Amino acid sequence: MSMLSFMEKLLDGAEVEWKMLGEVAKVQRGASPRPILQYITDDNDGVPWIKIGDTSIGSKYVYKTTQKITTEGAKKSRILKKGDFIISNSMSFGRPYIFNIEGAIHDGWASISEFEEILNPDFLYHYLSSNNLAKLLIPIPVPEEQARIVAILDKFDTLTTSLTEGLPREIELRKKQYEYYRDLLLSFPRAEVEA
Repeated sequence: MSMLSFMEKLLDGAEVEWKMLGEVAKVQRGASPRPILQYITDDNDGVPWIKIGDTSIGSKYVYKTTQKITTEGAKKSRILKKGDFIISNSMSFGRPYIFNIEGAIHDGWASISEFEEILNPDFLYHYLSSNNLAKLLIPIPVPEEQARIVAILDKFDTLTTSLTEGLPREIELRKKQYEYYRDLLLSFPRAEVEA
């Protein structure tokens, strides 16, 4: 079965609109207050300060941080709310994470926010996991189709996660299988875009 016919079957004839990510979401670079050590705090009212080490490869979410910054430092940073995305912008773009807390990000991150009215966060997560960022074209099927695709991809995520204990070869094969099907599910026919 060709990729096009597979996607037609998956979307069940639904129309897909293509837009640049920057058209449907706010994409920004993080910001760090300087000098950073002046703003690090252990106070209870400190703002969680997300660093690369606060994420883990097997996780979809950021739940906690090891450091906090002062509220004054947070004003000089980029504050995100629960449900916003972050993606590494240092060296090369990395995998996305969804904020499960409110906090601030430093300049090693890019953030994606204000997309909830158009995109299902889990659909966006799976799509960004297979591609990456601001002029990236995003397929926007109707919300029901996004939810259906998310359900399929979440099952693959669950399967991959459950296999992480033991059997390294099997895990690698399942991971490759997951990546293949994820990319296949998210490979919509591209619309013509003006440069």
